[in-house]
Amino acid sequence: MVDPAALAQVQALLGDASRAPDVLIEHLHRLQDHFGHLSERHLSALAHEMRLSQVQVFEVASFYHHFDLVRDNEAAPAALTVRVCAGLSCEIAGARELLEMLPTVLGEQVRVLAAPCIGRCEQAPAVAVGQRAVAPASAQAVLDSATHGRDRLEPHPFIDRVDYEADGGYQLLRSCVAGERDADALIDEIERSGLRGLGGAGFSAGRKWRIVRGEPGPRLMAINLDEGEPGTFKDRFYLERDPHRFLEGMLIAAWVIDAQRVVIYLRDEYHACRAMLEQQLAALRADPPAAGMPQIELRRGAGAYICGEESAMLESIEGRRGLPRLRPPYVAQVGLFGRPTLVHNFETLYRVRDILDKGADWFASHGRHGRRGLRSFSVSGRVRLPGVKLAPAGITLRELIDEYCGGMAEGHRLHAYLPGGASGGILPASMADIPLDFDTLQPHGCFIGSAAVIVLSQQDSVIDAARNLMRFFRDESCGQCTPCRVGTARALELIERPHWDTQLLAELSAVMRDASICGLGQAAPNPVDCVIRYFAQELA
Repeated sequence: MVDPAALAQVQALLGDASRAPDVLIEHLHRLQDHFGHLSERHLSALAHEMRLSQVQVFEVASFYHHFDLVRDNEAAPAALTVRVCAGLSCEIAGARELLEMLPTVLGEQVRVLAAPCIGRCEQAPAVAVGQRAVAPASAQAVLDSATHGRDRLEPHPFIDRVDYEADGGYQLLRSCVAGERDADALIDEIERSGLRGLGGAGFSAGRKWRIVRGEPGPRLMAINLDEGEPGTFKDRFYLERDPHRFLEGMLIAAWVIDAQRVVIYLRDEYHACRAMLEQQLAALRADPPAAGMPQIELRRGAGAYICGEESAMLESIEGRRGLPRLRPPYVAQVGLFGRPTLVHNFETLYRVRDILDKGADWFASHGRHGRRGLRSFSVSGRVRLPGVKLAPAGITLRELIDEYCGGMAEGHRLHAYLPGGASGGILPASMADIPLDFDTLQPHGCFIGSAAVIVLSQQDSVIDAARNLMRFFRDESCGQCTPCRVGTARALELIERPHWDTQLLAELSAVMRDASICGLGQAAPNPVDCVIRYFAQELA
């Protein structure tokens, strides 16, 4: 039954906001932010207010990590939650010891949890105190933040609209809207540059524009800013520094395909970025840089790695659990709200202005070892200078470390590396001269993905690394398909044993790759398969 008092609280909190089903997750965030958790009485009231079944509301509230669903017979969680990143980069930087220490340091009034990667791998170990980032974190820094409510990290200074326009920003967009540029010519230029999706899939950006533009309208656009791959932080890095370069690229792409509505899906861990982006979008709406600007919405993720998969992201934007869709149909034909949808990663759009201003040949002229273009590598782990490195496509790991990262950290020598984050596999130091790019790593059982490079040294165990990664996949599986839901749990159980049953693991890997619905289950075996293939001496 709906509690009248709870209903009145929900109505007051929602005010005149839309009650459409697709904003369910936004309203769950409102409740969570206000009350510190989601109670059954408030969820029942929300279902009543939004004219949804209680099952719909409860299943969504229980799916996402950042929602604390509290049953009527349970105690509410502590007022403050501290999340310690358990990602591989943070683990090798001491996060596990920090996690064990913090409950004693912070006391019983603070809840301390292990969390998936929070996107600050270059500052490991990283901790989120409520919605405040502390990185690199120490017990004292976390205590100070929990006690005094201060961010350890100051908001990064960014190029605002005035400075961006002073440097020629939005001129390209204005020329498009004024009819001075031809949409087909822009598509040709993007295709000729070789720009591919920089979220991991690597599909031709220009070809994607052409496909969606050829579909009947109305057409929509969705932007993936939910980078949850352990080791990846490039999108946050660029957004913090130059948001309008991304926004102009977004608006140009929307103009090319004539998108009526654009939805930006930003991961919940990027609290400071969200506040900044909301402010900049409000200013754009109040004073559009060009006529005919589409409707732009910013949606907030809720802690689910699976929503980095494009169709799962669309499900989440529509207010449901982030369960990947079966294909066909593809999202270019039947995407957001059933309409043809252009889905792009943040960085792909961030590159658009430079490519169109400087020309396809400029972008394609970069590259090494027969590859073309530029790549943003998120480098973390045992290097002297971790961070985002804009380097030629096809650069090798050895070149990347020596030329862009200041070499290995003091006292460390290269032992292994992950070329593409958690799902991209693990390669030994003896294979550090392979060009890093799309299509170059697949023969070795790996892929570049979003170019999240994690560097391991002689002080690290690849076996422990594989366990860390499989634990992540088990926790982040959406549970929709049995090969992934059961396979990740079973694989973790097998590799946590002192001796690995390599034949059984190979059979399990084959089933997960062949039968999983989406890339999570299909790629989850990569780290384990690589350890068996390249590090047999460590298993002996």
